Formats: sequence, structure tokens, C-alpha cells
Amino acid sequence: MSRLTQISDAEASPEASELFTAIKSKLGVVPNLYRVLANEPAALAAALGLGDTLSKGAFDPKIREAIALTVAGANNCDYCASAHTAISKSLKVDDAEISARLNGKSSDAKLQAVLTFASAVVEKRGVVSDGDLAAARGAGLTEGEIVETVVNVVQNILTNYVNHVVQTDIDFPVVRAQAA
Repeated sequence: MSRLTQISDAEASPEASELFTAIKSKLGVVPNLYRVLANEPAALAAALGLGDTLSKGAFDPKIREAIALTVAGANNCDYCASAHTAISKSLKVDDAEISARLNGKSSDAKLQAVLTFASAVVEKRGVVSDGDLAAARGAGLTEGEIVETVVNVVQNILTNYVNHVVQTDIDFPVVRAQAA
């Protein structure tokens, strides 16, 4: 059970209500994570804004979702594992690849380089080694892709940590982050 209120449509402040309308127009529903963040509409707006801005980066939705799965697995976040599994399935990613991504793996070499670097960022709390950077570059990642990986990791750490603190009720088909 969630340890903070998951703001209902009726309870939403005018600012949160406006954000809920935008979320519903994209997703059809307001996931519980966003209902928790609506306790402070500025926090909800910040999380949504970061996601919207990253969607304009070089990484396509499948890469962003792969990073989200890897971070969820590394941080043992069942809510995010569940949400990003559902999103990945909607992007036609198969179950075996989703399971691999939860463990920081991919059958695609370029994506593997991204996920290896993302895993290093999470595990080392951003204090990656020269060797980690050299490996990322050696695998073909550009400096822009390295930066974009870090920012995607941070975005997902934000949601992982909110879910850990709150114990957000999972409103997707449940996937355990460490089940794979």
C-alpha cells in the first residue's frame, strides 16, 4: 500500500489537474507514480518535463525504455520494471529481450554498449572510471550518446527512488525487477 497519497482526479489541485489532462491525452490514464508526484505539482511537472525533453534527444523510445528497464533492474524497482515492461511490450519488444534488459543485457551490440554504460553509472553512482568511458567509446557511443545515457539514467533513478520511498501501488501487470 502506498505510503503517500495517490492524488485522485477529484483531489487534484488546478495545476495537477492540468497535468493529469495532458498525461491522459498521451497515455489514456494517469499512472499511480504521477498521482504520487501530484502531491507537489512542481515535482510532477519537472518529471514530465524531463521525459518530454529527453524524447527529443537522439535515443528512440526503445532505447529509452531499455535504459529504464536496466535502471529498474539495478535499483530493484518493481513499479518501474512493471511500467517499462508494459511500455516495451507496446513497442513490440519481445519477452526475452525485456528480461535481458532488466539485467542490463541486449542482443543488439550498440544497445548493449548503452546498457553496459548505464549499468556502470548506476552501480558506481556516477563515478565511472576512465575505463568505463573508454569502453563506451570503443563500442561506438558518441559523446552525445554518453551524456544522453547519463541523463536517462538520472531520470529513471528519480522515479525508482520515489517509488521506493512511497511504495507506490503498481497499476501495471506486475513484473519483479529481479525476477529475470
